Amino acid sequence: MSKTKPKMLRPGSRIAAISLSWGGPGTIPHRYQIGKQQFEDEFGVTVIETEHALRDADWLAKNPKARADDLMAAFANETIDGIISTIGGEDSIRTLPYLDLDLIRNKPKVFMGFSDTTISHAACFKAGIVSFYGPSFMAGFAENGGMFPYMVDSVRRTLFSTEPLGIIEPNRTGWTVEYLPWENPENQSIRRKLNACTGWRFHQEAGVVEGQLFGGCVEVLDWLRGTDYFSATGDLQGAVLFLETSEGAPPPSFLTEFVRCLAAMGILEGLSGILLGRPGGGVDPQTFHEYDEALCKAVREEHGLNDMPIVTNMDFGHTDPMFVIPIGMKVRIDSTKQEIAIDEAAVISN
Repeated sequence: MSKTKPKMLRPGSRIAAISLSWGGPGTIPHRYQIGKQQFEDEFGVTVIETEHALRDADWLAKNPKARADDLMAAFANETIDGIISTIGGEDSIRTLPYLDLDLIRNKPKVFMGFSDTTISHAACFKAGIVSFYGPSFMAGFAENGGMFPYMVDSVRRTLFSTEPLGIIEPNRTGWTVEYLPWENPENQSIRRKLNACTGWRFHQEAGVVEGQLFGGCVEVLDWLRGTDYFSATGDLQGAVLFLETSEGAPPPSFLTEFVRCLAAMGILEGLSGILLGRPGGGVDPQTFHEYDEALCKAVREEHGLNDMPIVTNMDFGHTDPMFVIPIGMKVRIDSTKQEIAIDEAAVISN
């Protein structure tokens, strides 16, 4: 089922910064302020904080309803053009009982974040609107020494333009998951070390397939199993599932187990394809192939889906720079040409 696209952002747009999980801005305020400033300067927008976005982490942890209320207020506010997470965390799932899906459905607007924000994306998907798996203020927009051009270009093409997105190009200028502690302001001026790009890896030549994008951080998606927010089999029929692992660095076996659960739920065999982001921080790049092998083995050998295209080592999730994934949009995977494309715009004109 097609999802409702939000209106595009443009210079002058007002963007709500929201803390749906960890209170990062209240804990490390200079990191948030840098992300806010770099985002405003690059895109010519104005960022305002939701009522509780800057509260301390302990208060936010004790008040999931307040976090949900902030989200509902941002969607309802006609002067707000978009909503972006300040950072992820680990307990957005506690906001679900307080969300109004009808409000989200009736007031669609750009909503973006990643990691634990997977929870809120699942709510948007259930409500029937396109949302965006991409950078947050403290991770992405606050990049040390300035934002990565690859990410900036993806944000601009996806959120600020009504031109078809077209082919999604791999990052070719180097990637990083190096962690320089945010608590030390001196680290902000130190560029993170880049690793050479090796390109995306296409497994199983399966011609051309298309499907609606759904997914997120695999550990967070796993928390949703058994809830109404983990889409039922019919909702994901023909979908392309995108997955990525967090800086918590779950082992490759976690992917195997997750795929087995999808199969038991009757979801796996109905998918059109699977996309896997480059593993998050804490994983030795020499072992990245183990994640590919775990995923491919579970899909092929355990469940016999030898024609399902799988693309790994991609530039999204807990790796930088990342491209923006429009959840709910139709993506095209051409295994022969080794191309991934979205053949329409992700937003509509104002």
